[in-house]
Amino acid sequence: MPTLTKLYTMQEAAQHNTPQDCWIVIDGKVYDVGSYLEEHPGGDDVILATTGKDATDEFEDAGHSESARELLETFFIGELDLSATVIPELEISSKKQADCTQKLKDLTKQNWAIPVAVIGVSVVIGFLYLRKK
Repeated sequence: MPTLTKLYTMQEAAQHNTPQDCWIVIDGKVYDVGSYLEEHPGGDDVILATTGKDATDEFEDAGHSESARELLETFFIGELDLSATVIPELEISSKKQADCTQKLKDLTKQNWAIPVAVIGVSVVIGFLYLRKK
């Protein structure tokens, strides 16, 4: 009888982000590494910085050995549910971008008089200067 693998969403994995309860996601797999944090050669802060997102790139960039990869498998608790892929960061950033765009438009509307005044004063001074010659 096949063993069923537990599926987790990225949101579920992201909620486990403390030294006492730490999950990471690498290559679509979810690992509970809370018990390993103190033993990690790179320090616990390196692992804690990767919670709540896919840590595959960081894991690969660190150049882990084959024994480190085998050790990682001992912390396997399930797989990432790719059917429920909602990336909150994208929603937040697009909302922030819309807010920034609106603020820029408001600022442009409010401060149009300053450049117009500078140009106006420059034209008047130029006219008066040329008139005196």
